[in-house]
Amino acid sequence: GSTYSSKVFRVTFLTLAVSVAVPLLGVTVLLDCPIDPQPISLKEPPLLTGVLEPNTKLRKAERLWENQLVGPESIVNIGDVLFTGTADGKIIKIEDGELQTIARIGHGPCGEEPAPDNFLGSLAKKSCSLCSQALGRTEELCVPVPSLLEGPQVTCLHEPGLKQTSSSSSSWVLKGQQSSWAGCLLEYDTVTKEVKVLMVGLRFPNGVQLSPAEDFVLVQETTMARIRRYYVSGLMKGGADMFVENMPGLPDNIRLSSSGGYWVAMAAVRPNPGFSWLDFLSEKTWIKRMIFKLLSQETVTKFVPKYSLVVELSETGSYKRSFHDPTGVTVAYVSEAHEHNGHLYLGSFRSPYIGRLDLQHV
Repeated sequence: GSTYSSKVFRVTFLTLAVSVAVPLLGVTVLLDCPIDPQPISLKEPPLLTGVLEPNTKLRKAERLWENQLVGPESIVNIGDVLFTGTADGKIIKIEDGELQTIARIGHGPCGEEPAPDNFLGSLAKKSCSLCSQALGRTEELCVPVPSLLEGPQVTCLHEPGLKQTSSSSSSWVLKGQQSSWAGCLLEYDTVTKEVKVLMVGLRFPNGVQLSPAEDFVLVQETTMARIRRYYVSGLMKGGADMFVENMPGLPDNIRLSSSGGYWVAMAAVRPNPGFSWLDFLSEKTWIKRMIFKLLSQETVTKFVPKYSLVVELSETGSYKRSFHDPTGVTVAYVSEAHEHNGHLYLGSFRSPYIGRLDLQHV
């Protein structure tokens, strides 16, 4: 009787396994993958010790304007007035605690309303044109992107960002990103209307920042966990080198710190000690293809650990200090840390609030 029962169990189990595996295999083979993941070779993550030692300092932050905006990824200020761009395509001005939508982007050509006094770019996906407006300007800038770069690997720039190379000059630096080695760093001249390619072959460039001396630009390669440096003036003009590599997470945006260094927010963390899914999957493109065939990007994002990490780098790229929220209890999905009046304003690509951390309390 027991032998017969065990046979029945094995047959039933195998039947169920096959009935699940065959359709799943068929789906993964027949469905198209929305991304084309490339293998990434990463070094072992740095140990989270010393100034990188995990703590809960980010939990001292407060949430501002909660549920009044969605995904305020990047933040700038003009005096005490804040501006942010949100995940739903709005440019929001925050003055005296009040939120005002001053522009909408991301739905074709640039809107008619003015945007803040730093360029705020959006991509008109159908035409692959970069559209930006600036406060006080009547001219709309639409730069055809595909004509800038040669070769079949670049079809369209994605989520461009812009940064002025000098407070008195007419040049602006842009970054474009792709899933493969097609990311680039561009410079746009508002007088000549010309765009110059500064760097190519970047992997997911996702944040640019001019140095305090305005002699170089830092550009973060998110999926490579590193920061590259391009010299825009001086003896090294036109040259490039590595500023920081093998970071403890995937760097998102980068901003100046009052100490002369830089604040870097991590889109995801590479725990060490601990298990890093990012490193495990870095060279396993077949697993990533299967995941994105079965799940949407929105669903995949929900499985990303909410570990929030912000690090301060010195002017030479060494780590000075770090702020953590290991479970994202107070602030989650931090994409940027912008310093203003002794506080860090924490942007997010997903959360419905802006975080604010008093630096005197940490």
